Amino acid sequence: MSEPTAPGTTAPGAPAPPERPAAARRALYGWAAGGALLLALPFYLDRFWLQAGLLAMAAAIGAIGLNLLTGATGQLSLGHSFFLAVGAYGYCVLAGEGDGELTGLGLPSWLAVVLAVLLAGAAGGLFSPISGRLRGAYLGIATLALVFVGQHLLFNAHDLTGGYNGRPVPPLSLFGLTFDDTETVVAAVPFQAMEKLWYAGVLLLACCALFARGVLRGRPGRAMNAIRDHRIAAGVMGVPVARYRAGVFVLSSMYAGLAGVLLALAFQQTVPEYFGIALALEYLAMIVIGGLGSVAGAVAGAVFVTLLPQVLTRYSESLPLVSAPGTGGVAPGEASRYLYGAAIVAVVLFLPGGLVRLAARRAPREKAEERRP
Repeated sequence: MSEPTAPGTTAPGAPAPPERPAAARRALYGWAAGGALLLALPFYLDRFWLQAGLLAMAAAIGAIGLNLLTGATGQLSLGHSFFLAVGAYGYCVLAGEGDGELTGLGLPSWLAVVLAVLLAGAAGGLFSPISGRLRGAYLGIATLALVFVGQHLLFNAHDLTGGYNGRPVPPLSLFGLTFDDTETVVAAVPFQAMEKLWYAGVLLLACCALFARGVLRGRPGRAMNAIRDHRIAAGVMGVPVARYRAGVFVLSSMYAGLAGVLLALAFQQTVPEYFGIALALEYLAMIVIGGLGSVAGAVAGAVFVTLLPQVLTRYSESLPLVSAPGTGGVAPGEASRYLYGAAIVAVVLFLPGGLVRLAARRAPREKAEERRP
């Protein structure tokens, strides 16, 4: 009769448990360090960089949704900014108080967030029969029409949108905490709207990224990739192609709606001109630069595309050829678009898999180094 073995030890003669690979340990440590850094940043950054970070988080959520649609399923969409506008303005109408000029339902703000995301999903559902029948450039042109229709409505539906000047965004209130500029002191540091929204953005981005990662690594992800690679073969294998294409379009629209809500809360004012064709093209640039079909690529591309103009704006005085608009040099927005174009060309020519391909190339080298005696 063998003697019992203490917990955490290995029985005599039993094989030792496999050690975690060094690459996996480094990745785990990296994620832990990154999470701790994100939680600590509001204590050190000023309002400008906190708002820039929030815009990057919102863009990352929207880019993840577009990557599910375009990168994983192969449906080209040029109308992502339309669904961001539905989420942003839907939240304003649902949570705002009505007055003589603007319509508002005055719902609790947390409920308005949920309903705005569902409203964006419903808009995607109404368009999904078209997305299920079109593909390629034809689907791209059809979704592009959504942007023009949305711009017309945003500029002319004054009661809902406030017209050209937009409308103010009601602050989010959750569990008795209002995400406005009312000071909340934590560890002798006054937290205002940007600091509070930062943690909400980190939580939302983490949840959205984990959910999308689970979708892509599970059975739905394999079906989506099969539809992207060969639609007819996927149908022969029993994949309900039309249902998957419609479902992914709705899911992508909900991601965009949530991104629009977070954008509105970060800006604190909605402007119709922002939700135009330029924003839709920026989202395509995000997923191409970061890497099609990858959650990490969507986040990396969103951070690059969103923070680049912010950095150029902040340091325009010390950068060559870049200056404030109207002063004779290249404006930060124009310079950032030039760099987007150069980055897209470089990615297409030299790094087809996007920025995530760099990490993928490092992994085999690290495994080979671990196998060496």
